[in-house]
Amino acid sequence: QVQVVESGGGLVQAGGSLRLSCTASGLTFDNYAMGWFRQAPGKEREGVSCISWGGGTTEYADSVKGRFTNARDNAKNTVYLQMNSLKPDDTAMYYCAARLVSQLVPVEIFRQGCFRPDGYAYWGQGTQVTVSS
Repeated sequence: QVQVVESGGGLVQAGGSLRLSCTASGLTFDNYAMGWFRQAPGKEREGVSCISWGGGTTEYADSVKGRFTNARDNAKNTVYLQMNSLKPDDTAMYYCAARLVSQLVPVEIFRQGCFRPDGYAYWGQGTQVTVSS
């Protein structure tokens, strides 16, 4: 049984930092690209970042570029989202998801699918991030 579990959310003041973690079990982790999505109340789910199976390719939404860093440790079946310079607009439930992607897929094809939720087979329950002004 595949499980994806996020942690690390919380309440932080604007300008502060948080590091989210996501651990997946029940799958061959390094066969999967991992994505981070978020959903604020009354808004659609949006892609935040994704990372390739080996960690060599990352993609970020324009709204978080330069502030968020996505990394993974395949030995620990874990991905991390380091979030710096947080803003109230970053307040949302953050979800981690796993996407089966061939290691032979060209980078551009990988990037095209990063923020498409329907491409991800497994999802966590989410962790809440709240940024106060």
